[in-house]
Amino acid sequence: MLKIPIPPALQHRRYRLLWLGLLISIAGTRMQLAAVLWHISEISPLPIALGAVGLMDILPVLVFSLLAGVFADSINRRRLILVTQTSMALFAALLGWATLSNRDSLWLIYAVMAASASVSTFDLPARQALIPNLVPASVLTNAFSMNSIAFQLGSIAGPALAGLVLAHLGIGYAYVFNAVSYLAVIVALILMGPVEQELMAPAPIPGAHSRLAGWRTSVTEGLSFVAHQPVIFSSMLLDFFATFFSSATVLLPIFSKDILHVDVVGYGWLIAAPSVGAVLVAIVLTFSRQVPRQGPVLLGAVAGFGVATIVFGLSRAFWLTYAALVLTGATDGLSTIIRNTVRQLLTPDRLRGRMTSVNQIFFRGGPELGELEAGLLAQAFGPVVSVVSGGIGCILATLWVWRRYPSIRGYTGDEPVRAGTQTVGG
Repeated sequence: MLKIPIPPALQHRRYRLLWLGLLISIAGTRMQLAAVLWHISEISPLPIALGAVGLMDILPVLVFSLLAGVFADSINRRRLILVTQTSMALFAALLGWATLSNRDSLWLIYAVMAASASVSTFDLPARQALIPNLVPASVLTNAFSMNSIAFQLGSIAGPALAGLVLAHLGIGYAYVFNAVSYLAVIVALILMGPVEQELMAPAPIPGAHSRLAGWRTSVTEGLSFVAHQPVIFSSMLLDFFATFFSSATVLLPIFSKDILHVDVVGYGWLIAAPSVGAVLVAIVLTFSRQVPRQGPVLLGAVAGFGVATIVFGLSRAFWLTYAALVLTGATDGLSTIIRNTVRQLLTPDRLRGRMTSVNQIFFRGGPELGELEAGLLAQAFGPVVSVVSGGIGCILATLWVWRRYPSIRGYTGDEPVRAGTQTVGG
């Protein structure tokens, strides 16, 4: 009888629960994102209206991200995620109710997206930092590969289902389904039970006793750590510049309608295409314990992302566009797995939330500001110029990081691991 191997990370019960919950929840989240973009394009034909979605997402990150890292290191991460997931479910339900009752408007969509992004800013550092508490260091790369699979499978199913829901049920139901999907993570966290972590020790502050002063000191410690880790910092710069210049998928409603002339179902498949490539890469890496020569591979993947973006912008055929988007997902998926593994292994557990919160500014700021930039360029010069120039910018940014940070060029992945991953049980 053929025995199917179980990925090492899924052999740990608590991680397995989280992974299954995320798989369902991400599908709902990506369904909502696809629905929001289509919803906005129905209300306003202006490209800048779509680009403003990125602005609604990045502003809360800039305001709250560093504080969110302190929360993730100073209080129980599992309990924090329970609060954030419940809050985001309520925001999705509100948007669904408003749409189904014809109370929706452009400004209401922006407001709900901004509120949800604010909560998500606290959710991500806690969730990323929780993973090393669920699995041993030896399978952490595998855990992030599985995370990528969950994200990408959800990103395939969500937009594809969004196309069907938009066509047959209406936009409001996509928001309702997303609200229900958050229950999967909530139930997983409840079943998981308590999770130990190395809590941040209160910093001594002579002459100051206010909580604000303590938070400021904790934030400074996190920023200082990242600034003095060239491999971590250069990977964050790569993330920001690449996604800033190549965040053009926000323009897919325009490409679908005006250039490729496909319906809403075809749009759903196009927006899911990057996830197809990313999940294929993640499946390959799932059964590999480590990627060799991680620094050079990371740089090559980001440059490939820029090349694929240029092809996407120039294409006039549905299947060529689809293939280019699949390649953007494959290269981005590979670089994401490497970046996440490197950062978590090189960061002590008591600093992981703060490191992730700094990283959040880079990896969320890049695509969200990039979406705004893409919308502005598309408004001024057309969508093709916006996408192609972004791909070129991505390649130039990669070359700059390659020259400026030799440490990332020489990073192999065999470097010493910092403390704080699970060592027993699971």
